[in-house]
Amino acid sequence: MGRIEILCSYIDNCDSFADVGCDHGYCTQYALKSGKCKSAVIADISAKCLAKAETLLAEFIEKGVCRSVCCDGLSGVPQDTEQVLIAGMGGDEIIKILTRGFVPEKFVFQPMKNVVGLRKFLLERGCKITADDIFYDGKYYFVIKGEGRGGTEEYSSAELFFGRDSLKNPVLKSYAQAELIKRERYFDDCADPSARKKTANEINLLKEVLE
Repeated sequence: MGRIEILCSYIDNCDSFADVGCDHGYCTQYALKSGKCKSAVIADISAKCLAKAETLLAEFIEKGVCRSVCCDGLSGVPQDTEQVLIAGMGGDEIIKILTRGFVPEKFVFQPMKNVVGLRKFLLERGCKITADDIFYDGKYYFVIKGEGRGGTEEYSSAELFFGRDSLKNPVLKSYAQAELIKRERYFDDCADPSARKKTANEINLLKEVLE
């Protein structure tokens, strides 16, 4: 399966669904066509990207089961939306969106950077993380699925860095090998003591995975 298909496999059956930063709208198309959701909102800060999704989803928009909103983050998404997908953004950007908006009842997040920061944010907010995994489709991706309430058992350092389910996924080995090379090179060239300490900790975690 490719990235879109894998992301869509994490979407639960729901009444209302929103794809924030929807880009072409492929995930929403899947959710509507498969019957995973009864209604959907596609949202993007870029009118140009939103127009592509509107073209793809024209039949659903005409039927009144899909609505498009050009907005920043969740600002145009109803707060009672049952499930929200945010994919292809940095972890810091997802945190900003949630902080300015709301933490959805159910969510699927696929951050491109700073997944550790996003995990910390969700855990500190008392979210229930139900899946926290890694997959490969030309590059490595982390995906976090969960609920806005319910809490999660405390993560270990390795779980926080890699994801609880990722630690049981064989894909993590190849990711760890690639990341270990990068971090060892960075450590050798880095002069900043605090950065070296942080990188050394990351190197140790990567080595643990590879043992």
